[in-house]
Amino acid sequence: MSTELLYLISFCTAFLISLLVMPLCRFLAIKFNIMDSPISAVKTHTISIPYMGGVAIFLGCILSLLIIRAVTSFPDGTLRSLRGIIYGSVMVMLLGFVDDAKFKGLGFKSKLIVQFLAAAIVVFGFDIRINFFPSYLLSCIISIFWIVGITNAFNIIDIMDGLSSGIAIIAAFAFLFISLPTEMIYVNFCAAALAGSVLGFIPYNFSKSKKIFMGDTGSLFIGFVLASLAMGTSYTAMNEVGLFAPLLILAVPIYETGLVSLFRMHKGKSPFLGSKDHYALRLEKMGLSRKQILIMTYAACIILAFCAFLFTKLPLSYAIMLLFLVLICLWVITVKLASVKVE
Repeated sequence: MSTELLYLISFCTAFLISLLVMPLCRFLAIKFNIMDSPISAVKTHTISIPYMGGVAIFLGCILSLLIIRAVTSFPDGTLRSLRGIIYGSVMVMLLGFVDDAKFKGLGFKSKLIVQFLAAAIVVFGFDIRINFFPSYLLSCIISIFWIVGITNAFNIIDIMDGLSSGIAIIAAFAFLFISLPTEMIYVNFCAAALAGSVLGFIPYNFSKSKKIFMGDTGSLFIGFVLASLAMGTSYTAMNEVGLFAPLLILAVPIYETGLVSLFRMHKGKSPFLGSKDHYALRLEKMGLSRKQILIMTYAACIILAFCAFLFTKLPLSYAIMLLFLVLICLWVITVKLASVKVE
């Protein structure tokens, strides 16, 4: 059986498991009152919605990978890095679940401690790290902050049905296609499984009668896995600007995190406390519907992912010009968003 067919099986298996487990997770969330209730002004929904969609995403992704591992016979060590991602992602998934189940959630300090520990397991235990830096210690430290930062970025951007999940699917496919020619098959398997499991969540997330949220369980898990996958392949075979490829693939959640933190600090607020400074809510304030915001976001993610692909293929001079074009676009968008007043 070809490796490409195994990637497809990994994607389909994760999708089916996630889709089939989702109703059970919704039932358990309601039974044990693990709900997202609109108890604060920063919430954008008006009724209590069950959490635990993230548990189904986690099960779909991890069970798919375990099944693939059981039915294949790759040489020893080929999928070793996958174990590191699974160990770390289990930690952040459990952290998210406790945060969802606990009334008003956990404090940001305790959450950060667990996230740094999980990231350290991936970096020090399985040597998944940014290899660009000459210093091993500096490489490890920056890699840990990268994982924690992206993990929280997907948590911050999860404010609208289909927003975080749609971005995650596009990012997972981008890492899959950029990594395909390389021998980092664990990246491809994990990216395919993640895309499939998140896709199984979307029909329920958009449903009016059977709606479910992924909660911190899902957003932290997704962010952690994508941050780890981003360090699993090489982007600089053609030129050094290729280093920016993973930044572009994850540009929207990174941009959102930076934008929200900047606006909150400008107002004298802590960047760790909730507010309505999100770009999606600013676009809604400008008169765009949520459907239009999602379409614009998905289109931006696809364009940025294609730019990331070009970064890995173009000569250096063209890649630099493309990078400046992207930065100019981001600046123009930021100025426009900053002009919108929110609470």
